Amino acid sequence: MSIRVRYQLFLDPDVSQRFEALATRPGMNKSAILRDALTAWLDRRATNELDDHFGQRLNRLSAQLNRMERDQLILLESLALFVRLTLLRDAHLPDPDPAARALARDRYEAFVAQVGRHLATGQTTLAPQTNGEGG
Repeated sequence: MSIRVRYQLFLDPDVSQRFEALATRPGMNKSAILRDALTAWLDRRATNELDDHFGQRLNRLSAQLNRMERDQLILLESLALFVRLTLLRDAHLPDPDPAARALARDRYEAFVAQVGRHLATGQTTLAPQTNGEGG
């Protein structure tokens, strides 16, 4: 048998009534109720209270930062591809005639498709090229 220490408590009348009602239930006794309640309270207090209060908010902020990082990668990848493709083009059309506008539209659509492919594969223009695709 384990050694037990006796305590004397003072409870408010409403808490005392609720405690007495709980102790009258089958399989319950006052010592067990108080032991379990005090253990739960002490265990909860032993956890990091900052995690309890701010953990959910920190998780939300972390998710937002991850989305911002992803968006920034998309912007950087788009800019890098744009600069690369612009510098690779050695001829431009001086007059914006319908044929030039159609060519520009096709180039833009190819540019957007290439950004999508790079992002889908995880390959970036900023990273060193390893598959022989140079620029």
